Amino acid sequence: MPQDPLAIVQGAVEALRDRGSHLLASADSLARLASTTTAAAPDQQSQPEPARAARKFTEKVADFAPTRSADHTAKAAPVISKAGVATETGTKAERLAAMRGPVLACAKCPYLAASRTQVVFGVGNPEAEVMFVGEAPGADEDLAGEPFVGRAGQLLTKMIETMGFHRREVYIANVLKCRPHMPPGESGNRKPTGAEMETCKPYLLDQIGIIQPRIIVALGATALEGLLGEQKLGITKARGTWREFHGVPLMPTFHPSYLLHNQSLVEKRKVWEDMLAVLERMGRPITAKQRAYFLPR
Repeated sequence: MPQDPLAIVQGAVEALRDRGSHLLASADSLARLASTTTAAAPDQQSQPEPARAARKFTEKVADFAPTRSADHTAKAAPVISKAGVATETGTKAERLAAMRGPVLACAKCPYLAASRTQVVFGVGNPEAEVMFVGEAPGADEDLAGEPFVGRAGQLLTKMIETMGFHRREVYIANVLKCRPHMPPGESGNRKPTGAEMETCKPYLLDQIGIIQPRIIVALGATALEGLLGEQKLGITKARGTWREFHGVPLMPTFHPSYLLHNQSLVEKRKVWEDMLAVLERMGRPITAKQRAYFLPR
């Protein structure tokens, strides 16, 4: 009795996975692939035997893997985990939840683990199309356990809402998950070191690999350095220019805290133009009111 074409396809997919291939083919894609074989062999006698069909599908199934379009609006390819924390199976929400425990217990930087109140993992929608990445938690975030909750975070939330999103619809994380420790007797927040960011960066890679955002927004020079390793190019020159991170379009812009210290309409407009570019890249509708924000009247 002839084997069901879809079963043959699924068997071929499993064979490819056993050989280490990472396939993103959907159920619909598999069904379409199965139907092409059924159409090619209208009667049961002319259908290929299962072994030959499996080999044929093994060669052809790659055609149904999603490819990145010229404007980079397709979903990102999975980022290879360097932390070994992210699981391979489950929904995006389940995979993020599974890695949260090990990250919260991380002690790779003993001095940071000793000084922190808690690890700031990240927050938002596991299915987010846009991911905002900052540098490190500050004092407010260290207490709350959530990124961008202080004054800069409130400004970021307003920015997100002005773009037409709710904060819960995007994903927000930092390159460094612990607040950089301060010397005794000193207050405020310090910039994380390159070594600290490199140590913690694999967790961010895992998060990006799970979420697969369509676009990443790097908030500030330190976040850009943590993601791309760009130390010499300042954020003033880098902002507004598209870059790429593991196949994901990346937009650098000023950190919200910069706008708290610089209330210039010109600087606010620069950040807003960056966000308009993000919306355009996503194909989101932009109203005349949105286009006119922070323009001289």
